[in-house]
Amino acid sequence: MSTPVPPGVAPADQAFLIDGPAGKLEVGVDVPEDDAAPLPLVAVVCHPLPTEGGTMHNKVVTMAARALRESGATTVRFNFRGVGRSEGSFDEGRGESDDLRAVVAWTRAQHPGKQLWLAGFSFGAYVTYKNAADLQPGMLLSIAPPVGRSWDFTDIAHPQCPWLVIQGEADEIVDAQAVKAWAEQLKPPPELVLMPETSHFFHRKLMDLRGAIKSGVRPWLPGA
Repeated sequence: MSTPVPPGVAPADQAFLIDGPAGKLEVGVDVPEDDAAPLPLVAVVCHPLPTEGGTMHNKVVTMAARALRESGATTVRFNFRGVGRSEGSFDEGRGESDDLRAVVAWTRAQHPGKQLWLAGFSFGAYVTYKNAADLQPGMLLSIAPPVGRSWDFTDIAHPQCPWLVIQGEADEIVDAQAVKAWAEQLKPPPELVLMPETSHFFHRKLMDLRGAIKSGVRPWLPGA
């Protein structure tokens, strides 16, 4: 029996494969929502930890992509190596960084002239942050970045772009206070949105997350 696809997500058979550094990568592209004015903007959204079941169909990833599409962006979601139909195997963030670079290169080739944003949830937030200085996105969106866990957030070049961090204060996986302390010591610090009574997976708070993203990115939309 196939896994049900969350509402608003393109069915898996509409995803396709592109060339990646460890084989094929599974990618899905969604255009802006019908009631949103399309903008010259495309956002690549990265999913949480593959070894814990993270995929491009994760509910936080899909809600983040939806919020961006409602803001006028085209969104690109993809499965890291070893997830879904993407080939290869988990590589502790190293190979996943190469996957992101391949998807960004493909996206820029497919959407010339559009501003590119990066977004990520949990492990995906780490991968996008780690590579943002080199990839030079127009904006970086980090949702529940896993500060203080297995991933080294030190000695990473600061992104030279607007940066929004959204963190649940009742996160049972990522220490919200560690995220707050980390964000505040960065120069300049990112814009930090703390969501009260909110768990790691934003249970019963997905619509609040949607609102926080749309409000947070609005000043940086092309033409704003």
